[in-house]
Amino acid sequence: MPMWTLYGLLKGNASTPWPGKGEDGQTGVIGMPRFDPNKCQEDCQLCADACLPQAITMIDSGQARLAVDYGRCVTCQACVQACPTGAFTSSSDWAFGVRRREDLVWAQALDALPAEQLKDNIHRVFGRSLHIRHVDAGSCNGCESELQALNNPFYNLHRLGIFFTASPRSADLLLVTGPVTYAMRGPLLETYDAMPEPRFVMAMGTCAVSGGTNGGGYACGHGLDDILPIDVYLPGCAPNPAAIIQALLVLLMRTPQRVHGGQLTYGDDHA
Repeated sequence: MPMWTLYGLLKGNASTPWPGKGEDGQTGVIGMPRFDPNKCQEDCQLCADACLPQAITMIDSGQARLAVDYGRCVTCQACVQACPTGAFTSSSDWAFGVRRREDLVWAQALDALPAEQLKDNIHRVFGRSLHIRHVDAGSCNGCESELQALNNPFYNLHRLGIFFTASPRSADLLLVTGPVTYAMRGPLLETYDAMPEPRFVMAMGTCAVSGGTNGGGYACGHGLDDILPIDVYLPGCAPNPAAIIQALLVLLMRTPQRVHGGQLTYGDDHA
């Protein structure tokens, strides 16, 4: 018997039982900064000045002085370091997969949580299985390194009935990373056109959601939003494997969306 086989038998199953119970693998990982407008200091815009991707902008609307767009946030924590009053603080909030782009923009007050708006028949169509075609549309490969971790023994994405496929003709979901460079726009659209109906699109990473720090440059636009219909947005630079799984399960309606109006509510499976 090969030594690696014996080693595996002795160690047992290395996969986490999460998202049911157990460890999600993100303990101690810094996520999106939290925002408390009540701690904002009048005439202060240090956080907005420090925000490279312009996720924080100044506004004049009621009590709120700042507009915070988590769809542009690259989790650099520059706002946390610049804020003198603690209005921005570090957190471990990473479950930011949403179905509507506006849910990534911080809202002063939350209405009742919206009803499920994804196609009503998604569970009937996909059951507990999903096949993904990934397209790198100009990524720095940060997102790709997190995608690779999905198939390691700890996360073992296949246990959830989710698989990557090389052919768009066999794919249910088009997962796009990168700000969509002009050179990749044509191949991306060809991939989408080759997918059978019903087909879905996920913008993974801040670049795909909004263009990120490279948006509007000489080589690309502002992400995927004006190119293809997006069913799930997942910001982050780069989103961690647990966040990717959570967003995929949101698409499959196997877990609720946690972010509404830019504010995250915690579920029982949040570690």
